[in-house]
Amino acid sequence: MSQSEHPDRLSRDVTVDDVRQLMGASTPHFALQLRNRIARLIAPLDADHPARRLGEQEIARLTALGFTGETRGHHAEAGMRPLPSVTAPPHADPGGPGSETPEPHTSPA
Repeated sequence: MSQSEHPDRLSRDVTVDDVRQLMGASTPHFALQLRNRIARLIAPLDADHPARRLGEQEIARLTALGFTGETRGHHAEAGMRPLPSVTAPPHADPGGPGSETPEPHTSPA
């Protein structure tokens, strides 16, 4: 994803729809690039401009998304250990409930 802006957006007034178009593709991988594009887009706008207010809210959301990622599905249930790929290197013992014995659908490493 490029951080350069579409030329059309630079030659006219910025709208809320312009900000929404950039928001639509927000994933953790591209969040910080999108944040930067929105910041540049709204920088010249007045503080009370609707596109600027929406853009500032989105910048805060994208910053958090870029640094913390996202949770898909639901969090681990009580008594179940998290996936090793998420919590620890493969050689480390994550400890905690369920770490002593593999779950029935898994095999020991």
